[in-house]
Amino acid sequence: MNTFINKRVLPPVMKFVNTKALTALKDGMVVSLPFIMVGSVFLLLSSFPYAPIADWMTKTGLAAYFSQAYNASFGIVSIFAVVGIAYVWVKNEGYEPLPAGMTALVSFILIMHPTTAVMNGSKTIISATQAPTLLGGFIDRTWLGGQGMIAAIIVGMITGWIYSWFIKHKITIKLPEQVPPAVSNSFIALIPAFVIVVFWLLVYILFDAAAHETMTQWIYQVVQIPLQGLTDSFGGVLVVALAVPFFWFFGVHGAIIVSGIMSPILQANALSNAAIFKAHGIVTATNGGHIFIQPLMDQFGTVTGSGMTIGLVIFMTFFAKSAQMKGIGKLSLVPGLFNINEPTLFGLPIVLNPLLALPFILMPALSMLSTYLLIQIHVLPYLTGVMVPWTTPPIISGFLIGGWKVAIWQTVVLIASFFVYFPFARRYDKILYEEEQAKETQLHSNK
Repeated sequence: MNTFINKRVLPPVMKFVNTKALTALKDGMVVSLPFIMVGSVFLLLSSFPYAPIADWMTKTGLAAYFSQAYNASFGIVSIFAVVGIAYVWVKNEGYEPLPAGMTALVSFILIMHPTTAVMNGSKTIISATQAPTLLGGFIDRTWLGGQGMIAAIIVGMITGWIYSWFIKHKITIKLPEQVPPAVSNSFIALIPAFVIVVFWLLVYILFDAAAHETMTQWIYQVVQIPLQGLTDSFGGVLVVALAVPFFWFFGVHGAIIVSGIMSPILQANALSNAAIFKAHGIVTATNGGHIFIQPLMDQFGTVTGSGMTIGLVIFMTFFAKSAQMKGIGKLSLVPGLFNINEPTLFGLPIVLNPLLALPFILMPALSMLSTYLLIQIHVLPYLTGVMVPWTTPPIISGFLIGGWKVAIWQTVVLIASFFVYFPFARRYDKILYEEEQAKETQLHSNK
């Protein structure tokens, strides 16, 4: 099995993961994470989950200020994505990346126009069909958040590729060496930036003339909504839950591989939930909420580390008889509380250890699928879309992403992880303990 996976399965997977496009996507999306975390804080403050405090913030006007901070960070995350993807693509090619990122930003704004109606309470002042002509001087924030994410990815990738092609083939304006680098780089970017902007302008004209909508709208309706729906399903949860520990078992960073492919969609789902939570104070299926979002994967699939190994660590620390497991347990306990489990993965090890493969792969699936079903039958609330730093300790993270019910359920799941790992860990501990006793006996007999 190990030979088959390493020779037949992993090489094509790693080849795909390390392509220029996926690398730019994965690393470019990371640029948005600090702003998502900051925006999540202001989202919580602007729509505080405790009514008396929320009412007080609204009356004092603080909620409006917090909303302003949310809109300027979490609310425009697609801008960070389009700039980051083009930037990383060109940087990985070995060229000055900032002009490419700025070109991608211009291109992203170029292909959209206002589409949101202007309302005064329940009265429509400017309809959605009138918005493109009457609000031509405005940038519609609707498409700067989660709804514009897939369009931002496409624009960032295409811009990065075209920009690099021009630089690589030296189709640029080259100034004398005496010219300062800042000025020289600006002129180097001139020809590729002009061509790219003209290209996206033609795309905008094509969609406006043929479909009477923008490319961003079309991608959202035809591509993004179906993708979000496909992932936001029992099958989508199952595949992701099994894939992360499966790759880790063979020593490959499963979370990075799966996140590189899934994070754009799961983040778009989270951004959609955040926008709903911001507008209504609650996320439900009726108002378009998604169950499978990035925080569900982070806090019920990889919480305490891939494989949800905190139950195994508890066993090793307090119940193991073998010196190896007890030592690794003590070393892994504190890092595990901050979602770092490499000491367990490689020190015990779990990687390529058939005795621990089953609980390691199944535990995240049990956790994520049960959470999905409990949200679906309304036992747990829909997650708000708030995203917390990956090192946030469990239970605290559960409360932040969904409130006290989610925190309690996360506690239950983490306790359950102990019992899932227990029979397998006890068996492995017995083997290690017998080996240690045999070595000790042999050592004494040699003396």
